[in-house]
Amino acid sequence: MEHSEKIRRRYDRIAGVFNFMDRAMTKGTNKWREKPFTMIKGTKILEIGVGTGANLPYYSPEHQVTAIDFSSKMLRHAHNLVNELELNVTLLEMDAQNLSFDDHTFDTVLTSCVFCSVPAPLLGLSEIKRVLKPHGRLVMLEHVLSDKPVLNKIMNVANPLVVKVSGANINRTTKFNLEKAGFDVEEEDLWLDILKLFVATPKELHL
Repeated sequence: MEHSEKIRRRYDRIAGVFNFMDRAMTKGTNKWREKPFTMIKGTKILEIGVGTGANLPYYSPEHQVTAIDFSSKMLRHAHNLVNELELNVTLLEMDAQNLSFDDHTFDTVLTSCVFCSVPAPLLGLSEIKRVLKPHGRLVMLEHVLSDKPVLNKIMNVANPLVVKVSGANINRTTKFNLEKAGFDVEEEDLWLDILKLFVATPKELHL
């Protein structure tokens, strides 16, 4: 858990400027932020890695949203937005790798460029599978390692530096991890084969 604490401290440090950094880093790709919300099923929603709350305005009034982050300082900014927009959102400080919810609690779990920073992604995905309802749905907007040989090599070589600077991995194989964690996966390329939308359901059950 030492690595988790290191990442938590990094996000606490940048919480005050995170929105500016996020806009700079997602310029040109931010147009896809709304797309995962078209895939939400049911009303009881868990968002993992809510950060400062950039996704919160996209939820419908009927959604009962629980949104978690492991950075308390990021959550302070999200709290301000929840109060400003009068949203039906419960914010909690929590680690994606150790969710404190009962089994089969949520209709949909949503992540948005989060699993690049989760130290043990398989553990996090297993926890998501546990808290999803039997016919639940996991919706992920994530950047992943390209399958294109040149890009693949560049991303793998650059990854240690990117992790050191930002704490985010740019060479995650999220579809492989989802399947290993016990999900059936549909994917859509949004930008090259790097930014993807994943819609996953537990393998034992199908929609």
